[in-house]
Amino acid sequence: MPSLDSNIEYLKGVGPQRADALRTELGIFTCRDLLFHFPFRYIDRTQFHRIKEIHEDGAQVQIRGILRRLETLGEGRAKRLTATLRDDTGIMELVWFKGIQWLEKSLTVGKEYVVFGRVSEFNGRFNIAHPEMEPVEAETAKDGPAVRLDPVYPTTDRLTQRGLDARGIRKLVRTLLDTLPASEIQETLPDYMLELYRLAPRAWALHKIHFPEQQKELDTATRRLKFEELFFLQLRLLQIRTRRRETVRGFVFGQIGDFFNQFYQHKLPFELTGAQKRVLKEIRVDLASGRQMNRLVQGDVGSGKTVVALMTMLMALDNGFQACLMAPTEILAQQHFTGISELVGDLGVNVGYLSGSVKGKKREKVLAELASGDMHIVIGTHALIEDWVQFKNLGLCVIDEQHRFGVEQRAKLWAKNPAGAPHVLVMTATPIPRTLAMTLYGDLDVSVIDELPPGRKPITTMHKTEHHRLRVQGFMRSEMDKGRQVYVVYPMIEETETMDLQNLMSGYEALSRDFPPPTFQISIVHGKMKAADKDYEMQRFLKKETQIMVATTVIEVGVNVPNASVMVIENAERFGLSQLHQLRGRVGRGADQSYCILMTSYKLSAEGRERIQTMVQTTDGFVIAEADLRLRGPGNIEGTQQSGMLRFLLADLARDGQILAAARDIAAQILEKDPALAAPEHQRLRQQLTADSREARVWSRIS
Repeated sequence: MPSLDSNIEYLKGVGPQRADALRTELGIFTCRDLLFHFPFRYIDRTQFHRIKEIHEDGAQVQIRGILRRLETLGEGRAKRLTATLRDDTGIMELVWFKGIQWLEKSLTVGKEYVVFGRVSEFNGRFNIAHPEMEPVEAETAKDGPAVRLDPVYPTTDRLTQRGLDARGIRKLVRTLLDTLPASEIQETLPDYMLELYRLAPRAWALHKIHFPEQQKELDTATRRLKFEELFFLQLRLLQIRTRRRETVRGFVFGQIGDFFNQFYQHKLPFELTGAQKRVLKEIRVDLASGRQMNRLVQGDVGSGKTVVALMTMLMALDNGFQACLMAPTEILAQQHFTGISELVGDLGVNVGYLSGSVKGKKREKVLAELASGDMHIVIGTHALIEDWVQFKNLGLCVIDEQHRFGVEQRAKLWAKNPAGAPHVLVMTATPIPRTLAMTLYGDLDVSVIDELPPGRKPITTMHKTEHHRLRVQGFMRSEMDKGRQVYVVYPMIEETETMDLQNLMSGYEALSRDFPPPTFQISIVHGKMKAADKDYEMQRFLKKETQIMVATTVIEVGVNVPNASVMVIENAERFGLSQLHQLRGRVGRGADQSYCILMTSYKLSAEGRERIQTMVQTTDGFVIAEADLRLRGPGNIEGTQQSGMLRFLLADLARDGQILAAARDIAAQILEKDPALAAPEHQRLRQQLTADSREARVWSRIS
């Protein structure tokens, strides 16, 4: 009899060769891995499409029919396998471009198949490329009774060639569940939680996730397993936060002194918003608590995070400590340095700048002043984490756009003070949906600046196509005639053979013809330029020496030109929502009405159209982030891939927000009453966390 920890090779029907393929292709080493290799869809044996009723290009369909023709056409790269499927209403063409040799052997003309795939239209006829094929056979006793929902498992070409297509894997899972002792699948949640949330038993759920007999069973099993997955994630994250609060002492910033008060009373150029004041209070409580602060400050573009960060750094200075601010790019770091230097003015705060491009005597001076304590604040790029950067008494680390930094980089910065752990303030201008924040930053305290400074006018966003090009150019000219400036952003630098996008260089040439010198001057900035050249062009634009800035997304973050009132984004359908929102945030930074014009081709995909409509309808970054999460999924949102926290087996943060919130609430309640999980009713939780810790990657204690 197998156990969950048995080598997959010894499960009946596997053997050495199949085991090697399962390990290599799917990471299935043990029977436990196979049990948690869940189906990605189910064949509803009662729901089929009739061929003559299929009219929608792009629709996913399931057809039951007879394979009537199988033919290999073309040579070399053009080689393809074609087939004809017939039901009682018509015929459908099937085509494959890969795995042809194996398919020729495995498919049988005259046999009945269940075919699943996405329909596409070609030369006025519908076909399905690379469909899933399931032969229709009488269910044998060995396969178990016929069910309404058949599981379909992820597989690969190599596994399929070894007889482990979706059907082959289904047989292995059936064998495992039929022979696995009942005692192997242990319950992980306390009985009171099962009753409170009406959750199915774990063993039942694991059987039914593979072999449900009706949709209700599948839904119940899925909900149970999603809850378990999200609950243990939140329990681990909250444990990390609890342990850190108990064990990692922080420097006590007990006083608010001259630096802070002088700035607040005499240098602050505007009244703080209610949201900024609330966040500063939360930070002050952290800094005075004796515990190390680890706080994430979320704020939409232009919400005033930098001023909050500066005032927090001034609190550090008032208590005899140094502070640093680390940004992901030189443009953003230089922007912070310039802005903060202007804000502190003649307060007597020594602000320095350090990046990879700072060399020679300039670098030596900065390093010497940091080591001696003469430099109060240093702003820079990842150069700040290098071993040769030494502080006298670092008390606060501010990390901007933190998703661009890895855990190891942040840890190095965190370790810059041997006397103790500096406080950490993490900032992001990328609004994060609540469900994502609870997962990515579940071990952090979160503050949100959800209010824009007074006087800021909402940006007007418009969608235009190539037909409106002349009108858009006329609008750009009218804004520049008022003394305003314009950004024009392209998604790429040079043309490629595969993408018919307008590109930055040809766009620059076209704009030079439409807006000729000397009346108009144009800057150009892209990622392949040297840092000095980029900075030169940015300074020209900032000084109003140029009226148009032609750029790639290198200007997405950190460019602050209050006089710029128009953002034109070419091929806007090629950008993600988060990126479009960041680019739009480059305008609207002054008192004038600003505009964002999204230029697209006339024909858009359904998802592309929804992205553009979302941008036109709202300027709320959190609404946009929720839409981005729904459209793209968490694994594709910028910066979340590196976390390793989003590789869920079942949970979907875009759809499972309620389950996540319930899981986090009960996890917090449990740890508040029983932080060590010592109570008898929490024995299962303790055992599961111990088992998880053997497999789970190490979670950093740092933000």
